[in-house]
Amino acid sequence: MRIICKKSNLVKGVSIVSKAVPSKTTMPILECILIDATTDVIKLTANDMELGIETTIDGIIDSRGIIALNAKIFSEIVRKLPDNDVVIETESDNQAIITCEKAKFNIAAQSGDDFSYLPAIEREDFITISEFTLKEVVRQTIFSIADNDTNKMMTGELFEIDNDVLRVVSLDGHRISIRKIELKDAYQPRKVIVPGKTLQEISKIIGGEADAEVEISFTKNHIVFEFDRTLVVSRLIEGEYFRIDQMLSSDYETRVHVNKKELLDCIDRATLLIKEGDKKPIIIDIKNESMELKIKSQVGSMDELIFCTKDGKDLMIGFNPKFLIDALRVIEDEEVDLYFMNAKAPCFIKDENQSYIYLILPVNFNAAV
Repeated sequence: MRIICKKSNLVKGVSIVSKAVPSKTTMPILECILIDATTDVIKLTANDMELGIETTIDGIIDSRGIIALNAKIFSEIVRKLPDNDVVIETESDNQAIITCEKAKFNIAAQSGDDFSYLPAIEREDFITISEFTLKEVVRQTIFSIADNDTNKMMTGELFEIDNDVLRVVSLDGHRISIRKIELKDAYQPRKVIVPGKTLQEISKIIGGEADAEVEISFTKNHIVFEFDRTLVVSRLIEGEYFRIDQMLSSDYETRVHVNKKELLDCIDRATLLIKEGDKKPIIIDIKNESMELKIKSQVGSMDELIFCTKDGKDLMIGFNPKFLIDALRVIEDEEVDLYFMNAKAPCFIKDENQSYIYLILPVNFNAAV
């Protein structure tokens, strides 16, 4: 095999597929990036058996072939080469030569035939969404997935399609994030649970252009994202997702309408007094036309008054400040509505059309008052 391509093209391609290289594995072949030049295009592939990424790059194929190179070594070499054409050639299945200007590397390789290819998937059942929308939906929900495997369901996000609406849901046992998106076309109803890791990696890869589209295909066990010469194949999380609708209530005893930036900045300031790992709640005291936010820790205390519009009863309630910050940061509206039943019931932050709903469980604040 002998191929020639610009360093910039190679760096971009390697960066994309590297996201599917496992950090730990007992199979050395999975630590590799496959360079496939057996057809008329140069394909780079990585696969950790849960997530696989394939992308094509521009270049010249002088002689066809296929080889697997250790991803860490290969990506470091490529990144530090001069900004010029890079030549990659193989003399045997176990050796590759990488040349750029006066730099020449000779590195160990593995046979491309031993590589675990991406599963062949019929991409017939698919939806289309813009890169911008997908990136935004992930950004606005991914923070509330669980970061451990205690409950596998909580490490993924529900993608639920009903006619021309896509609903994306995440939860971690303390909060729920929901985003609803209107699709251009109507589709058959479908529910799948997509691993959070897959969505995090995709949101890093896609450019986020409003006029660039992502084609999302489904099978029983896999989801496929296709965009900009790149294919991402991921296993789905098996099982039935939590019954979210039973947790959502439209009843409330207190509704607060407040400037989002003022509220966010106030909570952000309050967290200056919380040491890492400390679980001090922020207490919100809602009276008449104001919200008083208070926090007390070993470092000190703070209280601040924010003007708001209130419907219903006065209320004092406590929250983990990080959960409020996470939700408020991803809401684009200037004003937000917060709905409460009582000091022990969840708070809902949602807009009129319910295009976003953030449910946050309160915490016991008696010891902090």
